[in-house]
Amino acid sequence: MIDSFTVQHCEHASPRSFEAVVAAFEAELGSVEGGDIIPREVAAATSQADFEARIRAYEGRSGFMRFLTNDHGAWLSRMGVQAKIRSYIIGNPLIAQTMITHDPGVGLNVPIRVQIYQTPSGEVRLAYDLPSSLMSRLHNDDVTGAALKLDAKLRALAVLATGATA
Repeated sequence: MIDSFTVQHCEHASPRSFEAVVAAFEAELGSVEGGDIIPREVAAATSQADFEARIRAYEGRSGFMRFLTNDHGAWLSRMGVQAKIRSYIIGNPLIAQTMITHDPGVGLNVPIRVQIYQTPSGEVRLAYDLPSSLMSRLHNDDVTGAALKLDAKLRALAVLATGATA
């Protein structure tokens, strides 16, 4: 099956420097980078409540945690290209479960991707695809309702980091 659907792409153009946006964004995130944290907590948890408590310990103030940071600017500099671009995979298993329990197809788009970059003209942007639009192809009201809440959390984080709306 091949499916087509519309995705809403959001970009917050910030008056702040790239470094300031990155610092503000990262300050709001917890971290499970390193690959083995979630599996280790799954194995150690003795109950649902214990698992939830273990996961909450990794949440940042935003309720999100960072799974992966990819500094494209770092590797591009080795290619002779000066660029400021960082991509992140962020999420929270406790947020994901509000959607993925209704449709396993949600797992294709959570955790979510965010990119912070500086344009050639010097403008700093924070970009993401709106989660509810990514989930729209599933045609599931329960998923959509939960994804709309995720949209609001992500939008609030983006505004906090950039000082700008999309």
